[in-house]
Amino acid sequence: MQVHFGQKEDIDQWMKPVTKVSDNFPGLETEEALEEHRKTVLKFMGKDQALCVKEDGRIIGVILFSRGYNMICCLAVDPDYRRAGIASAMLDKALSELDRTRDITVTTFREDDTKGTAPRALYKKFGFVEGELVEEFGYPNQVFVLNRR
Repeated sequence: MQVHFGQKEDIDQWMKPVTKVSDNFPGLETEEALEEHRKTVLKFMGKDQALCVKEDGRIIGVILFSRGYNMICCLAVDPDYRRAGIASAMLDKALSELDRTRDITVTTFREDDTKGTAPRALYKKFGFVEGELVEEFGYPNQVFVLNRR
């Protein structure tokens, strides 16, 4: 499995798994929100801050990260391809692109939210620890922090 930087010509394929799981992402519930996300993804692609995994020409996993904020911004895997190491491979590559001398953050679901079971386990596997409770897009979340080395 190879993790690639997303290219602008990938945008239509990129949005397929995102749209498929958009009901699990607060802030992506509407067509307008998905269109705004598409624009955001294109900006991240232009800065080499968007990674994906492809299979047979289809994008099956995506991750956005910010070097400026030293954070993981969005991670999604097509439900048909979960539990195959795709999220781990993308997260590993994204972390290698970030500044490990500074804390790295990601916001995910809270402990009592069933949507958070898999992402929280993934981040903990990589050494992230629970941080402050926050709200994003009107939804209760939690920041996870990977302490600097």
